[in-house]
Amino acid sequence: MIYPNNFEQKIGFDKIRDLLKDFCLSELGKQKVDELVFSSKLANVITELSETDEFKQICLLEQSFPVSNYIDVKLFLKKIRVEGLYLEENELFDLKRSLEAIWAIIRFFNLKGESEYPYLKKLAGDVIVHKYVIDRANLIINKFGKIKDNASKELSDIRSDLQSKQMSVSKKLTTILKQAQSEGWADSNLSLTIVNGRTVLPIESTYKRKIKGFVHDESATGKTSYIEPAEVVDLNNEIKELEYAERREIIKILLDFSCDILPYLDDLLIAYDFLAQIDFIRSKALLSIKISAIKPGINHNTVMNWVDARHPLLYLSHIKDGKIVVPLTVSLNEKNRILLISGPNAGGKSVCLKTVGLLQYMLQCGLLIPVAGATEVCLFENLFIDIGDEQSIENDLSTYSSHLLNMKYFLKNSNEQTLILIDEFGTGTEPMLGGAIAESILLKLNENKAYGIITTHYTNLKHLASSTEGILNAAMMFDNQKMQPLYILSMGKPGSSFAFEIARKIGLPEDIIESASEKVGKDHINFDKHLREALRDKRYWEEKRYKIRKEEKHLEELLAKYTEELEKSEKLRKTIVQQAKQEAEQLLLQTNKMIENTISQIKDANAEKEKTKEIRKGLDDFKKNYAKEIDQKEVVKKEKIQELKNTEESLLKSYSIERKEPVKTDKIKLEKDDKIRVGDKVRIKDQDAVGEVLDSGDSSLVVAFGNMITTIKEDKLERISNNEYRQLTRNQGISTPNFGYNVSKRKLEFKPSIDVRGKRADEALQLVSELIDEAIMVDVNEVKILHGKGNGILRQLIRDFLATVDLIKSYSDEHVEFGGAGITVVKFR
Repeated sequence: MIYPNNFEQKIGFDKIRDLLKDFCLSELGKQKVDELVFSSKLANVITELSETDEFKQICLLEQSFPVSNYIDVKLFLKKIRVEGLYLEENELFDLKRSLEAIWAIIRFFNLKGESEYPYLKKLAGDVIVHKYVIDRANLIINKFGKIKDNASKELSDIRSDLQSKQMSVSKKLTTILKQAQSEGWADSNLSLTIVNGRTVLPIESTYKRKIKGFVHDESATGKTSYIEPAEVVDLNNEIKELEYAERREIIKILLDFSCDILPYLDDLLIAYDFLAQIDFIRSKALLSIKISAIKPGINHNTVMNWVDARHPLLYLSHIKDGKIVVPLTVSLNEKNRILLISGPNAGGKSVCLKTVGLLQYMLQCGLLIPVAGATEVCLFENLFIDIGDEQSIENDLSTYSSHLLNMKYFLKNSNEQTLILIDEFGTGTEPMLGGAIAESILLKLNENKAYGIITTHYTNLKHLASSTEGILNAAMMFDNQKMQPLYILSMGKPGSSFAFEIARKIGLPEDIIESASEKVGKDHINFDKHLREALRDKRYWEEKRYKIRKEEKHLEELLAKYTEELEKSEKLRKTIVQQAKQEAEQLLLQTNKMIENTISQIKDANAEKEKTKEIRKGLDDFKKNYAKEIDQKEVVKKEKIQELKNTEESLLKSYSIERKEPVKTDKIKLEKDDKIRVGDKVRIKDQDAVGEVLDSGDSSLVVAFGNMITTIKEDKLERISNNEYRQLTRNQGISTPNFGYNVSKRKLEFKPSIDVRGKRADEALQLVSELIDEAIMVDVNEVKILHGKGNGILRQLIRDFLATVDLIKSYSDEHVEFGGAGITVVKFR
């Protein structure tokens, strides 16, 4: 159920329909766009989304898909059911071309494997195009849409005879015209003319009596008469009769063809329904490419978890102006069903509301939506919206009365399968009374277990949301220093309206602002002030935390770099020592050989004094030369070792580490893995299109090609190096997409455990807080905190903190065999 009747106009879906029609190739597709309706049946929505996603891949990857001659001939086919009616020549030509297009589409899918485009392949599987019909049409009509001469023997004879007689008439008339021109009765520039289907001579009216025949017409000025000479009257009559015979034979041929295809008429109408569906799905696929939409994950529960959602119309408008749309991240579940958004005027509350309404409606109409790959969506049976001014003079309704009528309808028809969107809840009447009524309505909607996105400025509703289960505060962020909205939705905290600050910026007199402050009262002002301070502090600490994490990452990279350098130094030191040992062993071996040789020579000389003296002198020279060589090598080794020491000390000093022993790092074995992972750079096989993998599924990947995000089969991609990716993007002039927070990279680097043993309480809580924030950002299911057992104080402090985080599903002790109460296992929603 959709409410109200102008729901589509309120959320802007009528413009989406217009965009879809612009992408259609035929009236067939445009009719399907007009028939597009909201559906709450999961199977139907999944089928339509899958068909669109598959066609999106065809548009991106397949260049041979037929996209011409999508012609609607259903009316022509239906008329031949009436006896005596037949397809005209141009209608037959349209039938022939469009049937060939349908045949080519079905052949395209039949040539694909079972795993390629399964939904579209199934859609094409029930379509029958009888080749006989196409072949019969080809026998009758040529490629220019004219009936062939050989469409029948009778037609061939008629046209042959007709051509012969036309040539005879032309020759006779040409002869007469030349004679008239030589006599000066006709202008030399004039030629034979056709008037009322008969070939005539253009003769000056002054000389029309000179030629015997029939005057068929005159020029507008009366200076020229068009005469059919008597010599060709009979021939022209025969030509006219042959033309009538030709027309009768063509009608007979067309009538015979129309009768022949009557048995195939039902199959032909089904085929054209298929062509209409293909044109429609193609238009949806082209729209999804234009707005960078993807097929999100769909759950069977009522859980909405949208990541980086963008309003498609705003996205297209901003692209033209060179602006960037700030994405929206919003989550609704059974615990927090209603999101109450507050914040300043022009801060983006209504845009947020319309984004949710439009994307949910698009999704349930079978359209892909512009969100990030981690998005999880659900379906609702009812979509209700209350936005804008619905006052009516005819029905004597004020703006507030129309809002109350809407609220009455919502309260009566809402349930746990309803999504309600209300803008500026409670406004339009006296604030105190309007706020009270709005509070009661909100409680009843919550009691009905309805889901909703509601915007408001009422403080009492913010208080209600903070103390009521099922309702969650949210705020549109505002920079109160620059006095401008940030268009960022922050979950869990109410927002300030910044009324006084905006008034000051506009230049409202200070005495007016002071007077208003006194009338409102200090309690209200202080509440709003503290709320702003809380938001400001939150933003400050978020920026601080981001900078700290950035610095930590930089330090980790430096540590890895220095560790690698030190490891190289240690390896080089070992190499030098090993080389020295080998040289020493070699020296010892040579020395032993020299001594043995000297002893042998002394024995052979029978201890002759002079000979022995000479031999000893040779041994002394050998010792001196080796000693000198050893000294030189020792100096070189000492220089190398000293150089290594200096390098190590420099590296350690740069990182402020006091080195006590050689750094030892485990060797990391890099194994070749051909599987494409999140963060890899890829290229479409046999093409130059390159992109980055953002998310992965069972057999498909979410890939960013420039500023376009799409889902694509893994087997159609190949992994490339970063250098090759940079080179290709530079050559093609493609800008690398900037998606802000790099979730894919963080997922790869994220460590799901932390050790806080021995830390002070505040230090441990800071580390745990950072771990939880990081885990939520990269969307992991579980983390572990090692805090030890001790007296259980640190364990309790950590668990008290975990209890305040909404996105944590549960926390408990680890299994006994893995650490028991010394480790807390945290699981996320």
